[in-house]
Amino acid sequence: MSKQAMSLLPRWCSRIFSVELNGAPFYFAVKEKHLGEDVPRVFREVQNRDKCYSVLVYCSRDRIKTAKFYGELKDKLLRDLPPECRLSPMSSFLPNVRDSLVKGYFLKGNSDTSSPIERLLSDLIQHDPVLVCSYSPAEDGQQWTQHMWSETASQVMDVAKGYYVVSSEAPEYHPSTLNIINSDVFYSFDEAYDVMKKCGDIIPEAKAVLELLPSRVEARNKPDFPVIVIEGLDATGKTTLTESLKDTLGATLLPSPPECLSPWRARFDQEPPLIRRAFYALGNYITADQIGREGMKTPVIVDRFWHSTAAYAIATAVSGPVCNLPGEGSEVYCWPSDLFQPSLVVLLTLDPEERKRRLRNRGQGKTDEEEELDHNQLFRLRVEEAYRRISGPACVTVDASPSADRVLQQVLLLIRGKCHL
Repeated sequence: MSKQAMSLLPRWCSRIFSVELNGAPFYFAVKEKHLGEDVPRVFREVQNRDKCYSVLVYCSRDRIKTAKFYGELKDKLLRDLPPECRLSPMSSFLPNVRDSLVKGYFLKGNSDTSSPIERLLSDLIQHDPVLVCSYSPAEDGQQWTQHMWSETASQVMDVAKGYYVVSSEAPEYHPSTLNIINSDVFYSFDEAYDVMKKCGDIIPEAKAVLELLPSRVEARNKPDFPVIVIEGLDATGKTTLTESLKDTLGATLLPSPPECLSPWRARFDQEPPLIRRAFYALGNYITADQIGREGMKTPVIVDRFWHSTAAYAIATAVSGPVCNLPGEGSEVYCWPSDLFQPSLVVLLTLDPEERKRRLRNRGQGKTDEEEELDHNQLFRLRVEEAYRRISGPACVTVDASPSADRVLQQVLLLIRGKCHL
């Protein structure tokens, strides 16, 4: 076992383990003594012939390489594991302790697939930064034991005769909330820039992105004209509204992410969250630079901005029901201090069934996140609530179900009241 893996052991019994099943987290813990606790739900549905394993990717000092390895590990497991093996996201963390989160995967197979699974996992611990555990039941199925594997042999290594697996209550904070800041959501130009710069040696496109970034040496003056951001899920009428506002107000219309990043979006959409989110965070600063220039000449309408970047990232990182999100007033909802703040942010909302109907009528392809919105109600609710909780500036909600002209008139009233246009 490596020194990095061993660094987790002194507080191993203080850790909580989370397994994602059907989009919701289920928790368990380990103890050196079993006091008759219930079998965790994760193991209750395991059949007699099923076998369970966990693979945790312990963090190295280079978080770029850790993030890349975590994503590549999933591809490897999906490719090389037997088709019957079920793979679920997993994490281990110290409750309410920042930077204690260790991500990985939970595997469930059966006696027919255990040999190929164990050969693959044995190979992993010889070469890769992973900590592998197996889980075995007692004869009555009422107790489960966790065993850590050694990195020098394929057999299970008995550590203190194994740890008993016990149920655990949900922690006060969803584990991912301990890891959101400057990982899933970026709150400064420098933090996002640092990630993209470190990607230069492994992702050639990162260097091209860096060349597009505005200079941070000279801060631009505040625009003379108002800046209005229109937010909302796809098919809520953003495009129609932004075009109408452009014509009505004689404004400049800017998309976010900016068009200059379009050649590389598909490339970075394939990267793990840390890298993908840094890419889109930098896009906001490019958009802010464009706002600074155009806002000296005309009003500016922006189709999405930081609210979208943050809301989707938070809703993706935090699984389960809305109550798992960081509470209102949390720092994760605070606008970056070095990013331009618009004069007004309008959030278009729409009944879910009506939005789906509009999407079907459009017949256009959707992003992976929009696909997720359609089949995962919990994800949609988390996105919508994250939008509402972002502050500085907060969103002003507008019902997008009336006709396009009525929605336009509503928004114009808001603009005239807030921006004096």
